[in-house]
Amino acid sequence: MQYKDYYEVLGVKRDAKEAEIKAAYRRLARKYHPDVSKEPHAEQNFKEVGEAYEVLRDPKKRQAYDQLGANWRAGQDFQPPPGWRDTHFTGPGFSHHTFSQGGVGASGFSDFFESLFGEDFLHEASQKTRGVDQRSSLEISLEEAFSGTNRHIRLQNGRSLEVKIPPGVTSGKRIRLAGQGAAGRKGGHRGDLYFEVVVRPHRLYRLDGRDVLLDLPICPWEAALGASVQVPTLGGRVQTRIPTGSKSGNRLRLKNRGLPGPPTGDQIVTLQIVTPEASNEADREFYQEMARRFKFTPREYF
Repeated sequence: MQYKDYYEVLGVKRDAKEAEIKAAYRRLARKYHPDVSKEPHAEQNFKEVGEAYEVLRDPKKRQAYDQLGANWRAGQDFQPPPGWRDTHFTGPGFSHHTFSQGGVGASGFSDFFESLFGEDFLHEASQKTRGVDQRSSLEISLEEAFSGTNRHIRLQNGRSLEVKIPPGVTSGKRIRLAGQGAAGRKGGHRGDLYFEVVVRPHRLYRLDGRDVLLDLPICPWEAALGASVQVPTLGGRVQTRIPTGSKSGNRLRLKNRGLPGPPTGDQIVTLQIVTPEASNEADREFYQEMARRFKFTPREYF
């Protein structure tokens, strides 16, 4: 039979901690799970990853496996050392094991696994286990984040799901669909499916948490004299007062006009004064008259 380097299969070092091994298994199980993977040889890789994790997650099996030494290489011809089972797996709870032939035993595990760990461990490994949680991203518009929406999603395995997106969702929010992840082993419960929300950039608005930010262009005379103007919000246009003597960069707060809560956000409006172009002689004369009349410079503190 061939030696299997379980550390190499999971892509971890031989001194990897339990958390590293678990994380590596979850990542590879998601990558190769036959329900969703498009990788070549996904089913075989999925089995090998599961077998490696079955050994390395269990302190007794890992300790016994490590005692084979680090000098073996994957694919080398291998037979357990003399007295292996008597040394490592004797006493109550351990059974005699007959070596299998042909590369894969009746359990679905490799000859290598069966020869090392025997029937009791195979029975333990054959018990029901919960399926792996799966994760994906879901891109939505800012309008959908504000109002909420339903999305019909078709998975790679052909299943179709409806995802309900609540009003006020922000980027990074995870939506959990219980029991919609990978199938469990031996009839175990399915894992969960998580969608991480990504809110697309908008041509007008930016998000700061639940607050909605908007740059609002205004005319010089609106800034100087004050004015009542319409301001777009995700919930529709609202009438807002521009204070007399406003300057570019001044901010107005429209209470509860951001994303729904809790807590409900606000809309923050930043004023941007836009100067009309002097496109003809009359306009230029008007600006010249303004320069003579106001005797004003914005750089007096420079």
